[in-house]
Amino acid sequence: ASLRDLLDPEALARTEADLQSLSPQRQARTLEEVSDLLRRLGPLSTAEVAARTTDQASVDDWLTELAGQRRLVAVRIAGEAQWAAVEDAARLRDALGVALPVGTPAAFTEPVPDPLGDLLSRYTRTRGPFTAAEAGQRFGLGIAVVTAALRRLVDAGRVNVGEFRPITAGGQPSSEEFCDSEVLRILRRRSLAALRSEVEPVTGEEFARFLPAWQNVGSRLRGGDGVLRVVEQLAGVVVPASAWESLVLPARVGDYTGALLDELMSSGEVTWRGHGSLPGDDGWVSLHISDTAPLTQAPTPAWDGDDDIESRLLAVLAAGGAYFFRRLCDAAELTDDGAAATAIWGLVWAGLVTNDTLAPLRALTSGRAAHRPTRTPRPVRGSAGGRLRGLAAGAGGHPLGAPPRMPSRAGPPTMAGRWSIVPAAVTDPTVRAAAAAEVFLDRYGVVTRGSVVAEDAPGGFAAVYRVLSGFEDAGRVRRGYFVEHLGAAQFATSGAVDRLRGAAPLTVASGLILAATDPANPYGAALAWPPSVGSGGRPGRKAGAIVVLVDGMLSLYVERGGRSVVSFVEDTEVLETAARTLATTVRGPALGRVTLTRIDGIDALDVRSPVTDALEVAGFSATPRGLRVTG
Repeated sequence: ASLRDLLDPEALARTEADLQSLSPQRQARTLEEVSDLLRRLGPLSTAEVAARTTDQASVDDWLTELAGQRRLVAVRIAGEAQWAAVEDAARLRDALGVALPVGTPAAFTEPVPDPLGDLLSRYTRTRGPFTAAEAGQRFGLGIAVVTAALRRLVDAGRVNVGEFRPITAGGQPSSEEFCDSEVLRILRRRSLAALRSEVEPVTGEEFARFLPAWQNVGSRLRGGDGVLRVVEQLAGVVVPASAWESLVLPARVGDYTGALLDELMSSGEVTWRGHGSLPGDDGWVSLHISDTAPLTQAPTPAWDGDDDIESRLLAVLAAGGAYFFRRLCDAAELTDDGAAATAIWGLVWAGLVTNDTLAPLRALTSGRAAHRPTRTPRPVRGSAGGRLRGLAAGAGGHPLGAPPRMPSRAGPPTMAGRWSIVPAAVTDPTVRAAAAAEVFLDRYGVVTRGSVVAEDAPGGFAAVYRVLSGFEDAGRVRRGYFVEHLGAAQFATSGAVDRLRGAAPLTVASGLILAATDPANPYGAALAWPPSVGSGGRPGRKAGAIVVLVDGMLSLYVERGGRSVVSFVEDTEVLETAARTLATTVRGPALGRVTLTRIDGIDALDVRSPVTDALEVAGFSATPRGLRVTG
């Protein structure tokens, strides 16, 4: 074990002082306590006894009196005169070859089974980490003899071996040290308490500024490796399908295109899964790294449907393999493409069926999705491109009622790719809780009850809490009060704590726009929604809604459809920054057209407020329907 970086030097010094009776509250005050001191600590010189008593002037008299009562014996160990409890006489003689004084009671000279083991066992119990050389020097023995005896204690589980003493507390790099198991538990417990007391909690706004940066929001990642890192960090997060490629992935990968994700899926590195449909042409979707998907995805629900088409499709897919739409229909003996497509999407949203590409999801969400990205214009009717696309796409029938097209061997666009059964997930609750704890630490840096509950983790926060507590005992994470008002049950890695506390002071510099369901948005999960300025709609982590943060402060909340906005701050500078961020995003491809008809619960054309002023400065102007970005 290597705990050198986890043990607090001050906690180590305090513990060693307590064990050696050097701390004021542990020092001997009477003759009887001096006798107990030598029985507990072993042989000591007169100076060492004096350092452990409150009345040093009486030490010589006490030692002489105890020796006269035959309760102590004067011995020489490693060439130094020391005092020892008479109960140790046989051990010192048989283990160290110490000559006992004449008159030692015969009852204390009987041989004992393991004299050296007894001496070393007490030695380990009364001090912090030590080396075999230090113990050998204390007893006047060779290192090999001491090491062999200590190894027996290690094998018995009474002593730990490793690197324990911090360099700043006298530890030597790569040195092998020994420490009593109970002493090590005390040191770890006190070190953890010291770490917790050092950390002052940050505000919720500071945490809201830390979290997006922790999740790489800001386009610091690039290429396929960047997409893979995002999927790894967000594995299992359930987000509207329309938000993944319009807001979530582009916010984290600077050069994101759908081709990057398609390449990862076609190579088998990434997979996706449905978690229920949404109003319109959308649904809840999670992404997973294929190798760890059995750990990050929820267990596959049991199929209890009575739809004949779905049952036939599921029977074909359950036999194994991946099928293109037409081949799947043939295997299931289905001739109605529309009914088959509807049944397949029903199985997708039930979490039973997936695809090896996002193409069908893109085709599905190009209509009435929760997040409406700007779409590429369709080819002009009559053009060569339009005719070719029409012939290639076919008219297999949209599962949600799109206009029919000419029949195609490939099927409709919403049926592209190969369909397969969702791989089985690991069901062992202990393994799943351990995996969830690892994922949450990677995703949030600082794991709180609200974040875990918001994701509906298996076993709830209680299961994850037990695993994280084990991580804390092993020195992997810290538990403390890192973010104010979120309780003491917060866990974080050392790196996350340093980044959380090392952030610069808040400044109104730039805004950030996120999907309300994005895990980088802590509001409505780890943090409670702040009170709104007006009496507008109630914010929530709803599909289609977006939030605008300004250096961690929740400033604006835009409802699904972009018609209603709720404000949470009144500072003009903050509102102008938020409005500029919203206007810039609306002009881009992520959101599509936004027309604000209500602001803080009031008709946008009837209200004059700091919000409307900020929106007008940012480029919104009045139209008969509401405020819309122009220019």
